[in-house]
Amino acid sequence: MDEGGSRIRRRVCVRKRSRRSRGILFAAPAVAELVPREEEEEEEEEEEMAAGSPRRKTGGAQPAENNDSEEDMFGDYDSFAENSFLAQVDDLEQKYMQLPENRKHDTDFATENLCSESSEQKLSITTVGSFTELKTDEHTKNQSGHEDVSVERGADLLYEFPSSQVLYFENLQNSSNDSGNQSAKERNWNTSSHKTTNEELPHNSIEQFQQIDQASSQVRTSSDVNRRKSLKDHLKRTMTGNAKAQTPIFSRTKQLKETLLSEEINVAKKTIESSSDDLGPFYSLPSKVRDLYVQFKGIEKLYAWQHTCLTLNSVQERKNLIYSLPTSGGKTLVAEILMLQELLCRHKDVLMILPYVAIVQEKISGLSSFGIELGFFVEEYAGSKGKFPPIKRREKKSLYIATIEKGHSLVNSFIETGRISSLGLVVVDELHMIGEGSRGAVLEMTLAKILYTSKTTQIIGMSATLNNVGDLQKFLQAEYYTDQFRPVELKEYLKINDAIYEVDSKAENGITFSRLLNYKYSDTLKKMDPDHLVALVTEVIPTYSCLVFCPTKKNCENVAEMICKFLSKEYLKHREKEKQELIKNLKNINSGNLCPILKRTIPLGIAYHHSGLTSDEKKLLEEAYSTGVLCLLTCTSTLAAGVNLPARRVILRAPYVAKEFLKRNQYKQMIGRAGRAGIDSTGESILILQEKDKQQVLELISKPLENCYSHLIQESSKGIQTLFLSLIGLKIATNLGDIYRFMSGTFLGVQQNILLKERSLQEITVESLRYLTEKELLQKDTILTENGLIQKDVIYKSEEEFQYSFHITKLGKASFKGTIDLAYCDILYKDLKKGLEGLVLESFLHLIYLTTPYDMASQCDPDWMIYFRQFNQLSPAEQNAANLIGVSENYIGKKASGQAIKKKVDKNIINRLYLSFVLYTLLKETNIWSVSEKFNMPRGYIQNLLTAAATFSSCVLHFCEELEEFWVYKALLVELTKKLTYCVKAELIPLMEVTGVLEGRAKQLYNAGYKSLTHLANANPEVLIKTIDHLSRRQAKQIVSSAKMLLHEKADALQEEVEELMRLPSDFPGIVASPIEKA
Repeated sequence: MDEGGSRIRRRVCVRKRSRRSRGILFAAPAVAELVPREEEEEEEEEEEMAAGSPRRKTGGAQPAENNDSEEDMFGDYDSFAENSFLAQVDDLEQKYMQLPENRKHDTDFATENLCSESSEQKLSITTVGSFTELKTDEHTKNQSGHEDVSVERGADLLYEFPSSQVLYFENLQNSSNDSGNQSAKERNWNTSSHKTTNEELPHNSIEQFQQIDQASSQVRTSSDVNRRKSLKDHLKRTMTGNAKAQTPIFSRTKQLKETLLSEEINVAKKTIESSSDDLGPFYSLPSKVRDLYVQFKGIEKLYAWQHTCLTLNSVQERKNLIYSLPTSGGKTLVAEILMLQELLCRHKDVLMILPYVAIVQEKISGLSSFGIELGFFVEEYAGSKGKFPPIKRREKKSLYIATIEKGHSLVNSFIETGRISSLGLVVVDELHMIGEGSRGAVLEMTLAKILYTSKTTQIIGMSATLNNVGDLQKFLQAEYYTDQFRPVELKEYLKINDAIYEVDSKAENGITFSRLLNYKYSDTLKKMDPDHLVALVTEVIPTYSCLVFCPTKKNCENVAEMICKFLSKEYLKHREKEKQELIKNLKNINSGNLCPILKRTIPLGIAYHHSGLTSDEKKLLEEAYSTGVLCLLTCTSTLAAGVNLPARRVILRAPYVAKEFLKRNQYKQMIGRAGRAGIDSTGESILILQEKDKQQVLELISKPLENCYSHLIQESSKGIQTLFLSLIGLKIATNLGDIYRFMSGTFLGVQQNILLKERSLQEITVESLRYLTEKELLQKDTILTENGLIQKDVIYKSEEEFQYSFHITKLGKASFKGTIDLAYCDILYKDLKKGLEGLVLESFLHLIYLTTPYDMASQCDPDWMIYFRQFNQLSPAEQNAANLIGVSENYIGKKASGQAIKKKVDKNIINRLYLSFVLYTLLKETNIWSVSEKFNMPRGYIQNLLTAAATFSSCVLHFCEELEEFWVYKALLVELTKKLTYCVKAELIPLMEVTGVLEGRAKQLYNAGYKSLTHLANANPEVLIKTIDHLSRRQAKQIVSSAKMLLHEKADALQEEVEELMRLPSDFPGIVASPIEKA
């Protein structure tokens, strides 16, 4: 082949190698110049510099390995060998030029946001620098800007030609751009060195080609034609010369020509499909991600283990992964980088499952800033928040951050709508929770469904406390990585009487003597503090921070007060002004109320922390502790599994949680809070114990972590029954054989030899299906045998003889869509049915009763005098509602006066109505303190009740949506759910939609003039800091970022709705789908 032909071949070859990934959000740097020989490249560069050429330098070139290959797209074939092919191209061009309705050409190729460039249905062809490489003599030059031409695969004609011919049309486009607007072109050369221009060829691509050819005509009539030859003419001449030089000795048949053309197209397609996910230098991510971590989190360098983990072959190959490191080792950062890779490089949605609502909200606040900067959505699925099914977005992708229960509902929704493959990655934090009660069963169901229904979804699990990893690996089909790295050294100690021992695994009994406590105790202090807590905490506070874990909530409060009594007045002076500000803010969020214990302890830098506090109070205390205003927290074990609050020293008041002896997992989580990375050089934990507990404690510190076991068959197999209902409802498995196969792949299936001693997995499966059928949640249709179908009423001898086919009933579907506990679904149905007979709508009381959680009613112990007093304050209509529910004033009166009652009454109904009174009063007054005093309940318990009611109300709403007879409840429950979720005045609700903005903060913002989501999204964080009391810079930035994210989500949803309304339906009469669309 002559030199011109060789150049064309090399040009197409390099084009193939510089092809952009179909799923990539960001434009990569430009590829290197395409000159065959270095001498020609240098010569051309000198000529252009002499002529004052504004040619753009390709400073951000791709790595050399992408350019040095001499691979030819066309193999041993030559697609330009016959003039008939060129004639076909010419005919096509002439055809487009003759059409009159496309004589106008628009040269505006504005570059869109980096994150919205290519979808998976487009072919992006990038041409870079100049086209001087295509010349055959030194006097011919053509210059072009940096262009991207996107060609849709649908009905466009270009897809029927080899990629070399696509290049021809691309060059026509570039030539027209050169002549379109000289000043605009020069501006682009000077200002867009890192931009990629996209031009999309829609389905009416004939019209687009007319514009291209018209622009080509303008090139020929411009002044440039005197000193440059038309690129189109030049290319055609080169192709002709190539064809003449390669005149075949033998003639090919028409069939062979079609075969060669087909092979070229297949090669091009394979090139596109085998695209790279590498977007940049920071673990395949743009360097901007690294800059954002420095800016938002102060992370400049990864730990060695994090780098090792991210570069594991299993991670690169997208295999499932479990990794385990000690608390505070930096596990979350690895997960975040993997999530960003999925969102930005592979253009897939991501689900992150966290154990508690507070941690979900903290993570939402932390990642919203990244979403705003990098162009993806961060959506909260916790409590009553979250849309089902989730909004389907065509451009930006979503990071769903969910609790265990909401994560399960989200996966169900993805499977039901056929979108599970859009979920590229699922990250599970605290994976060990798979072995903890009913929540563990829900987590197991979620992961098992993902494994069964999607082969492309990657699962990443992480935990600090895993032991039987082999079982989890087998269940998740995952690789395992572990390391004992801690950023700060941890030293463990035990305290027995006055002596402190260091935990030493090399010692004979596991401990070695360290020191004696040297603290002068008075007789009074010895009686008040027999465990020497004051001595232990004063060794570190107020200079350093300290956490004291206590067995009960009451003990937290008592220990905080006791320590304060024996601290010197010097502690009052430490950051005195900031502590007064904290007290002031606690009063503001509680309408002037302040816990008397906190009022006494905060001035000395001490506070208690447990579930009896409201969310607002916890948030303020946590912020004060993090910034050093408070130096000591007395807390329960829940703090160890919740928000990250590290300390220099961690003290365990006793080896008990409530009345149960401490487990190894709990112990490791608590002591893991010791040592603050970047602040402390070492961390200490001290476990206080009595002589009677010494042997148990020695076993505790030396034994391995507890194993995780499946909880699907716990609590009378409730978990496995719920799983079967959803499997059949989602049509994942509808007969006994399919269900049994699914169960073999669950965590229970892996551990069946350990857990199932009395009954086999198949027997449990059959029994559970029978139970669901008897409760009318499932219906048995037919029996499938080798001989065909047998009617459902046939009498069968053996369970294993036949395969039963099931379908879900309306009640069953409502139960699984509403995620209603199977123990309560029939009771809920009866209550809602009974409510239809006389629903009292004069107030919310009757509706609130229907949405009060059943499980909390069973734990309630009413104060009968308060109950009777509240009952008498009801209006006649509300008392009528109580009578309809089944609770009479006479019964409450007798209970209040202590009289014996012979008549049997359902205690659950009585208790549930009492809790309804609490919620009803709270909705009317919106002051949790006054309600706490009225009902003599801890304010934290009341807030937990409110959160549980909001969640259950949302579940009841989804339950009613599946049953037509309950249509009347739908609109009513939407409004009630909103009221229960926020429980504030209507004007504060828009502000409280922003993650992290609770009632107290919402009031502050509203009073400062920020009255809507738009106000917050456009706020300046620096102004917020000055305007809002006790608001840190980090919090201000997180509030603004979260508001922007929420605003973008709403705007995007509206835009999607508009486009959907304006889009021509695919089944519109007269539209003929292309073969590719049909396929």
